[in-house]
Amino acid sequence: MNGAHGWHGAQARLPVAIVGGLNTEARRAAVEEILRTVPGSIALHHDLSAAPDGAVRRTVRDARGLLAEGDAPLVNNCACCALREDLVPELLRLADGGGHRLAVVELWESVVPQAMAAVIAAEGAPLALTGVATAVDPALLVPCLADGNDLAEAGLAAAPTDQRTIADTFARQLEYPTVIAIAEGGAADEPAHDADHALLAQLTPGARRVRTGEAALGAALLEGFDVAAAAARQHPACALLPQEYDEHGVSTLVWRRERPFHPGRLYAALEDLACAAARSRGRFWLADRPDTLLSWDAAGGALCVESAGPWMAALPEAAWEMMPAERRVAAALDWHPRHGDRHQHLTFTSPGLDRDALLILLDSCLLTDAEYAAGPDGWKKLPRAFDGLLDPVA
Repeated sequence: MNGAHGWHGAQARLPVAIVGGLNTEARRAAVEEILRTVPGSIALHHDLSAAPDGAVRRTVRDARGLLAEGDAPLVNNCACCALREDLVPELLRLADGGGHRLAVVELWESVVPQAMAAVIAAEGAPLALTGVATAVDPALLVPCLADGNDLAEAGLAAAPTDQRTIADTFARQLEYPTVIAIAEGGAADEPAHDADHALLAQLTPGARRVRTGEAALGAALLEGFDVAAAAARQHPACALLPQEYDEHGVSTLVWRRERPFHPGRLYAALEDLACAAARSRGRFWLADRPDTLLSWDAAGGALCVESAGPWMAALPEAAWEMMPAERRVAAALDWHPRHGDRHQHLTFTSPGLDRDALLILLDSCLLTDAEYAAGPDGWKKLPRAFDGLLDPVA
């Protein structure tokens, strides 16, 4: 069968794997490991650092060295947009050429894997996304998660409108893939080494952790990747969150409650809660917004609170069948006879976590017995403390 882009049958199928990560040396070590251990593999990289000069630099290499290079023009003055526009045509060109067992897309520092995975998966044949990895040096976990500086300040912004922080970007890079490539740098003392690996394990509960140098990374990235399942793992309503754990001085606190938050008391505690852990995530509900599922996303002392749509209990039953299966299962597991799937589920992960103080602070933000007894009609009279955050004036 002859198809578009010169594809001639199933033999031209090109497996594609994504390797990203803010830690440049770890990412490069991981890609070099794949090129060395997977015969017929090739790496495609777009360097966005040249964007101020009006172009994105593209290179293609294999285990022997550079094969080709060129420039991709900026799109709407946006380096990341240029990457999206240029990535698939280059991969299709490599597929047309044949002879490659695996194409490795090595992402630039601040590009998150999820965005590029969706672009590649949407193209379909002859491209087949078979794996997504983030490469990391465990010794850099704490410094990166504590870095609240904007990407723009570090020269890592992917677009003029990019307002992300280093900590937020790094956390999202860690939590999306199914493979974490561990490429350790200089020697560290044993307690610090153990703590770094404990933190990595707690932050990435659903990922397979593979050390570079063990020749298993390439094989792990050929096993297959489900974009829809990965997106579900990230969605606040059914995200795969860390579990309760305490090891080598690193703890994860899982806080689950049924009562809604008092909007005023929670708002007053936001700064302390955002700084309580290296990373915190989850979903929650406010008494004055009972139908809105709210997402909690904090790293580097910066907190992002956003609406993630309605709770399932706020929808008519006819709408349930239109929701993803993962969402329906998550709602059923958390169902409460009075509140439906509305609940608090926040996780806090950090070295030296003060669990007792955090529990006291979180519980103090819930409705008291008297406030809870007032019911939804009474809750509507509570202070609308989050209106400026969730309903900004255009």
